[in-house]
Amino acid sequence: MLEHLKKDVCEIAKRAQRDGLCKHKSGNFSARDAKSGYIVITPTSVDREMLTPRDMIVMDLDANVLEHASGLRPTSEALMHLMIYRTRKDARAIVHTHSMYGTTFALLNKPIPAIVYEVANFGLTKARIPVAPYGRPGTMELADSVVEVCKEAECFLLEKHGTVAFDTRDIYEAYLKANYIEELAQLYYNALTVHQGKEPEAFSQEELQCWEYPKEISFADE
Repeated sequence: MLEHLKKDVCEIAKRAQRDGLCKHKSGNFSARDAKSGYIVITPTSVDREMLTPRDMIVMDLDANVLEHASGLRPTSEALMHLMIYRTRKDARAIVHTHSMYGTTFALLNKPIPAIVYEVANFGLTKARIPVAPYGRPGTMELADSVVEVCKEAECFLLEKHGTVAFDTRDIYEAYLKANYIEELAQLYYNALTVHQGKEPEAFSQEELQCWEYPKEISFADE
């Protein structure tokens, strides 16, 4: 069932560990099938390098496990994934990491402002990567904590926990956003360090919304 999504989710889970965004079995990943609405999600507490597509779990939005061929349990944070999918019906994939710089600002409960223009592609509505209030991992409290922030942005932090990115296309785009979160967080950290805590200038939401592909470029075959 949903073999193509199992392959994609497994591949990204492995890549996240190799890239250093998730260490020591941390983080979790999922994708939603557009036709059935079913979710493919990573199992709990398994070394990413040992994972195969067969180890991926298929669930529905009511947290029913429909398939787990390897006998593994879904990540304990599956409820958070399901809440995002229920809240953002356009979401097709979710990446949750414990990356170093992003998690540093999550520990500080500090939103990351739009200090580089690339965040125009993050689905932001308030020119920042917001922070979801603390919820104990693996609980409905955590799931409920993400409702408002996933309405505000497609990238956010989990207080005292880590980072989340989702995308309306596929898990590869969601993973790209997760990498951008970490890069932005490191740039923000560097700017604060160089200026001894002074906030760097940030873009407004209005400016971010002005981006469009340049009209001056034309194609001879059109």
